[in-house]
Amino acid sequence: MRLAFSRRHFVIAVLIFVVEVLIARFVHDAFVRPFVGDLLVVALLYALLKSFFSITPAKAAIVVFVFACVIETLQYFYLPALLGLAHHRLAVIVLGATFDVKDLLAYAMGGFIAYRFVK
Repeated sequence: MRLAFSRRHFVIAVLIFVVEVLIARFVHDAFVRPFVGDLLVVALLYALLKSFFSITPAKAAIVVFVFACVIETLQYFYLPALLGLAHHRLAVIVLGATFDVKDLLAYAMGGFIAYRFVK
């Protein structure tokens, strides 16, 4: 893996980020916000990784999926509190506050979609 900027992947990452912000701001349901949002965050991380590193699509998908699963597992232990950041709203939003096994499915789907369509 070496440093290599990809404008295409960066633009995709920015577009996904905009969609994520719109979902966070305007969607308050039980499917799109929690499930599609988690799916898209993995695609966002994939696109960001591919934006700055020359890495195969399969490796990028695996790295991002494993990273997301580690973060989700740390949510089980309420990571913001372990880091002393439980009172910082941004930290709780970024790190998450609740573990949900369904999120692991969303991450797997997001990784697969990114691998398949954002090569």
